[in-house]
Amino acid sequence: MTVEQLSRDFDLVVYGATGFTGALVAEYLNDFQPQLRWAIAGRDSAKLEQLRNRLGRPDLPILIADSQQPEAMAQLARGSRVIISTVGPYARFGTPLVTACADQGTHYCDLTGEPQWMASIYDDVNRRAQASGARIVHCCGFDSIPSDLSVYLAQKTFHDRYGFYATSVSGRMGRSLGAASGGTIASMLLAVEQAAGDSSIRRLMANPYSLYPSELPAGPRVDEVKSATWDEQFNSWIGPFVMAAINTKVVNRSNALMGLPYGDQFRYDEAQLCKQRRQAVLLSMGSGAGMIAAALKPTRALLRKVLPKPGEGPNAELREKGFFEFYAQAHHPEDSAASVRIKVSGRRDPGYGATSRMLAQSGLCLAEDDLLVGGGIWTPASALAEPLLKRLATVDVEFSEIQANQGSV
Repeated sequence: MTVEQLSRDFDLVVYGATGFTGALVAEYLNDFQPQLRWAIAGRDSAKLEQLRNRLGRPDLPILIADSQQPEAMAQLARGSRVIISTVGPYARFGTPLVTACADQGTHYCDLTGEPQWMASIYDDVNRRAQASGARIVHCCGFDSIPSDLSVYLAQKTFHDRYGFYATSVSGRMGRSLGAASGGTIASMLLAVEQAAGDSSIRRLMANPYSLYPSELPAGPRVDEVKSATWDEQFNSWIGPFVMAAINTKVVNRSNALMGLPYGDQFRYDEAQLCKQRRQAVLLSMGSGAGMIAAALKPTRALLRKVLPKPGEGPNAELREKGFFEFYAQAHHPEDSAASVRIKVSGRRDPGYGATSRMLAQSGLCLAEDDLLVGGGIWTPASALAEPLLKRLATVDVEFSEIQANQGSV
């Protein structure tokens, strides 16, 4: 931590605190981080005041800043060591703030799952962040912390046991209970809309290596799971997993940023575990129909009307009842029984209750922990891995090794 950072007004600022997820992050920090110097920020002073009153914190600082005003973003960044941003879609609202943080040496994390936006800012913002020392970490929620950190831990465990890394890892989403995130839906619809009008974005969305550093050649082709398939390793039917497109890109970027420890031929695939073939078939058909509907302007407009919107979400009871399970298996090349399987068990619904805590702990990790990387744009695994794994256990997101034949639905 630099002397200049120590002198800043706040350890952490939650930007977008009046949104649904932002308010959950603020509630968590208020309830469980009493020692923290922090503030809530956004563009609507009345809504921020309402949130402060709801938290029972009349002394909690409020910062007014509009994401479309670069100077306001620069001033916000200058005042804090870390900024957590929940203002999406990031392709529409995110660039001024992340650029300001990169320029001001302010650490930053967010919830984006928008690869087209991340790819568009990488070269410029990464250069600025390297110069200032700002650590920028995207994808610090349900996408993509369970995937990214479970692969990291599976590979670490595999290497400790066998002396080399697996060249193939599979991620599998297991059982879950939770509501779809309105913010995630809005971001996905915007990404599909942009891809529909731009062939370069379509190619980027389809490429699992599109978040690789530009100087590295892409790794091997990995076929995406699009239809009902029998998975011998998990003894289960599998179908497409909606988050696979972003999670796969993040896992591959982690490997690249860490210096390709898993090798330049590393392969990662991700899918949803299904109890029956019928479930996998219906999932495949629904995923295909959903993508077609999102790609067409009239049906996309209808989806925006009927699906949850940013700022909407389940009540506290439903959030507490939610849960998720995710698995990562590092495959042994000669003996499938010797493969390493990591299970991620998360309490609370993945899109809101668990995500808000994962994001909050990522911000705290940037603010309080001794990290081994300098400035630049990182992934959760390449920047935060070991400290964040310890922190996540305190918010009921636990990573543990299980037997390779356990954990199917």
